[in-house]
Amino acid sequence: MKRIIPCLDVKDGRVVKGVKFEGLSEVASPVDLAKQYSDSGADELVFYDITASIEGRQIFADLLTQVIKCITVPLTVGGGINELQDIERMLHLGADKVSINTGALKDPELIKKAASEFGSRRIVFAADVKYENGMYVVFTHGGQENTGINAIEWIKRAEQLGAGELVINSIDTDGVRSGFDLPLLKEVVEAVSIPVVASGGAGSIDDFITLFQALPKIDAGLAASIFHFGLVKIPKLKQELYEKGINVHI
Repeated sequence: MKRIIPCLDVKDGRVVKGVKFEGLSEVASPVDLAKQYSDSGADELVFYDITASIEGRQIFADLLTQVIKCITVPLTVGGGINELQDIERMLHLGADKVSINTGALKDPELIKKAASEFGSRRIVFAADVKYENGMYVVFTHGGQENTGINAIEWIKRAEQLGAGELVINSIDTDGVRSGFDLPLLKEVVEAVSIPVVASGGAGSIDDFITLFQALPKIDAGLAASIFHFGLVKIPKLKQELYEKGINVHI
């Protein structure tokens, strides 16, 4: 069953969206959008506090609690997750899964400890990836810092450490609406066996169809701006996927 996942990138308490992680502009209230997506058939939601790591602080708990109260679908939360207590706090607030990104690079054992403590299925590893100098490289701090680390090797290690799911954010295609980064995603699904969520580049219903037909191993498609701005409606997207023989929950 393929999943459709809207993403709420939150800054200063509002949903924002940019292009290639830059030029962020305000979109709407995360509470209003979350309820709208939950009611319209989204399979899951992702809530990223995108400046928590940069600003060295914890996620806005009050806002997150409001979001959780108004939805009926699973929620993954990320941003500023650096230690086990951060994960425990998010799960206690009601998150179903917690996404680790920058925190895992600071301490790779965090993934292992978290999977042991809370179960792999609740631990998502998110990687912000860009193609540079002939290889895919991991970026951190909201796509601002180049680690120089080979993304495919790092993603494989995250699986070995116990991550139960991967979210692969392509910086090259983020917000461009020209389609998912199929070459990157192909390398990822061939390297791991856990569920992979594709993120970055969706611009139309056809892009989701292409994603799932070209890479049947992809478990979910995540997008933001096309849903935020009403370019694609989730019920219509799912209906067209279903008509193309792609297994989705209608």
